Amino acid sequence: MDTTIIYGKNAIIEALEQGEREFNKILISDGARSDVKTEQIKKLAKQKGVIFQFVTKDKLNSIEPSGKHQGVIGLVASVKYVDLNEFISKHKNETTGVVILDGVEDAHNVGAIIRSCLCAGIKGIILPSRRSALINSTVEKTSAGAINHIDIIKTNSLVSAVQKLKESDYWVIASDHHAEQNHYEIDYTDMNFALIMGAEHAGISKSLLKLSDFKVKIPMLTNFNSLNVSNATAIILFEYVSQLSKKTKRK
Repeated sequence: MDTTIIYGKNAIIEALEQGEREFNKILISDGARSDVKTEQIKKLAKQKGVIFQFVTKDKLNSIEPSGKHQGVIGLVASVKYVDLNEFISKHKNETTGVVILDGVEDAHNVGAIIRSCLCAGIKGIILPSRRSALINSTVEKTSAGAINHIDIIKTNSLVSAVQKLKESDYWVIASDHHAEQNHYEIDYTDMNFALIMGAEHAGISKSLLKLSDFKVKIPMLTNFNSLNVSNATAIILFEYVSQLSKKTKRK
């Protein structure tokens, strides 16, 4: 079984409570025995039948050298990626949003985007199998457990994935700072949409831009043109949330 690690107490508590990740074991620092959240982890582990053991801090540091593990590391099965066809079929009777990350290589950004997507009601995130950060312990930690509540779809070809979405009645929206249309000028609420976000430096590939139905930008008051991709994603998604809220109130 391929394994990865989850570190950080909140992330491990979330994964245990949801029960969607298969734990091999949980390693706990000797110095964290009396910690409140550690006690919660131990209690949940016992309830779920997950083995936990106490180890030295040096042992934890050898697994997660950054030292950000907070005294606890979970060894879990690698995330189960969802097939795109399965995702489309599952949501065919509802209005759905999905985010596509084109070349976002910073794991912290991917984790933050997953967290924003979940908060905004987005159902899935599509990642390319190459030239992108896939799910690892940093993504798990940064997502603060959100990864356990959203479908992660991995594809060998973003172009093919976008074409499949278009064939399935999704409108494709590309975030591009060269666009003429502002992000808030799109009505996101009456359509299935796929929002493409590109890396800070490279942006979205030309092949994906050509397939996009809309190109939108986030207006800025200065020429400082390096808005972080996770922040940009959140800005656009919460415009969608705002529109949805206003529409619900009108009903």
